[in-house]
Amino acid sequence: MINAAINQLAVNLDESLRKTFNLDEQVVVVSSTVESDGSMPLSANNKVALSLINIERENYSKHITGSGAGFSRNPSWSKPIYLNLYVMVSICFGGNNYLESMKFLSNTIAFFQRHPVFDHSNTPELDDGIEKLVLDIENLSIQDLSNLWGVLGGKYFPSVLYKVRMVAIDPGDITDQAVSISSMPEASASPS
Repeated sequence: MINAAINQLAVNLDESLRKTFNLDEQVVVVSSTVESDGSMPLSANNKVALSLINIERENYSKHITGSGAGFSRNPSWSKPIYLNLYVMVSICFGGNNYLESMKFLSNTIAFFQRHPVFDHSNTPELDDGIEKLVLDIENLSIQDLSNLWGVLGGKYFPSVLYKVRMVAIDPGDITDQAVSISSMPEASASPS
C-alpha cells in the first residue's frame, strides 16, 4: 500500500504540473533525493521528487474486531494498521533553474492545498486497498530542516514535507470460518 499511495500522489501531481506548465514529459518522479555516494539521482535531475522520509503508526480506533459475515479475526494481531507517511516533495532543479524551481514549488503546494484528500470519489483509480489519503503540511524549524537534510546526506533543495495520513495495511488474516445455523430441523418421530 505504501508504494501505491506515494505513486498515486506522484501521478496526480505530475498531471497537474504538466497541464499548468504545458509540458510533454514527466516532471514528477518517486525518488530519493540523494544516491549512496551523496550525488543527486539522475532520475530526479530537474524534476519534482517525492521521497518517503518516515513512517509512523497512527493510533486510530476504527479497528475491526470480533466476527462478522461468518468470519472472525484474531483481535490481537490481525487488525489493520493505519500509517502516517512523511513524504518530502523536493524541487531538484539546479544552477540557473532556481527561479523556475520556485514556480514548481508554489504550484505543488497549491495543488495539495486544493486537493488535501484523495479518496475513491475524487480519485477513482486509487488502489482498492486504500480508503483515503489526507495530506497536511508539516512545519519544520530551520534546525529540524537542517537535521533532516543532514540525515538524508544530501544538499538542500527547496522542499515541503507532507504528513500523509490514514494509509491502512490490513493483513486480512482469517483465523477461522463460522457456519451460521438458523434453525434445526425438527426430529421426526420414529415409528414404534
